[in-house]
Amino acid sequence: MATNLPIGDRVRYWREKKQRKQAAVAGLCGITEEYLSQIERGLKIPSLPVLHALAAELGVPLSALLDDIPKKASRQGDGVAQDVTRALMGYGPVRSSLPISSAVLRERVESAWRTWQTSPTRFTDAAAVLPDLIADTEHALRVHRAGSDSVVRRETMRVAADLYFLLRSYCRRAGRVDLSLMVADRGLRAAEDADDPIRIAAAQWNLGHVLLADGEYEGAEQIACLGIEQLEAVRGEETVALAGALDLVMVVADARRKKWGGARQRLHDRAVPRARLVGEGNCMWTVFGPTNVELHSVSIRMEAGEAVEALKAADQIDTSHLPSLERRFTFMLDVARCYDLRREDAAVLVHLLDLLQLAPEDLTRSPLAHDMAIRLRRRVRPTYRRQVDVLTERLGLL
Repeated sequence: MATNLPIGDRVRYWREKKQRKQAAVAGLCGITEEYLSQIERGLKIPSLPVLHALAAELGVPLSALLDDIPKKASRQGDGVAQDVTRALMGYGPVRSSLPISSAVLRERVESAWRTWQTSPTRFTDAAAVLPDLIADTEHALRVHRAGSDSVVRRETMRVAADLYFLLRSYCRRAGRVDLSLMVADRGLRAAEDADDPIRIAAAQWNLGHVLLADGEYEGAEQIACLGIEQLEAVRGEETVALAGALDLVMVVADARRKKWGGARQRLHDRAVPRARLVGEGNCMWTVFGPTNVELHSVSIRMEAGEAVEALKAADQIDTSHLPSLERRFTFMLDVARCYDLRREDAAVLVHLLDLLQLAPEDLTRSPLAHDMAIRLRRRVRPTYRRQVDVLTERLGLL
């Protein structure tokens, strides 16, 4: 059954599955072919009697034409893994009184980060390792907070902050902004307890991204601005990279509020010079550098509806060297959206299929990808129908 499609798409899906012509179905249901066409294109909402007639004629239950299954429940792989949620809430496995050393925890957290930034199945992989890692890290925190060794306590706080940064990204990408906000706050507190300026700035960057995801654009701008101000008292290349990453949070906040001039000016005046100074990098897993700045430039053009200019800029960018699969995925999705704006269906299809190969678990969790696939299915030429059906099925839309 087409579990996530609008009613019109469901009607079209079942009609084509039954190999029925529009004119025949419409005539037997007592409606015009044009009216049925408008229903299938989402231009008209059918009355309940018409839906009953369509269901009967197509030989399917009425529920097959109604969107009666919550999207979150039906979308494959959506949400945070139950064991991860339980561990975050403190219901994970009980740990002994002897905590794992901070050095071992550090190695495990960094390994989890590498997997998260590079694996096509990163949600599945993360769900397998995060519950035990959360439990072990929080147990170490409880033990060392009351300990007398300040060096061990501080290093444990740093490890915890890095883990919470990962959890922020995992929870946000899994669609749980509430959990993402919770772990971002824990990450900030751990960084402050460690008295680590770089990690405090990274925590503010993480919190800024949660606020962006929640539509709190002014809050994201304020937390990023505060982070940049606090970094002014710290020297070093990492400081420049974190300040640049925070600049990009402010750039996105401006773009989401349609302040295109402000977004472009900050990108050109602040982020570009910092990126040139530090070069390509991945300080605190922010992937800040010249390429990431260029990707934000494409995103601004895309969100402003300047699809042609965005595609021209995208053609000049090579993302193969980026350490983050997520950043490459977001870029390709922006490019697909540009083609979608231009209604170049073949290009949209090619890019979505490429994304399905690059990061299938990310694609199934992307509302933007789902929307593009639904629009593509409504207007695609018969030549590409089979490929589009394969795509929408893989996305959990069919």
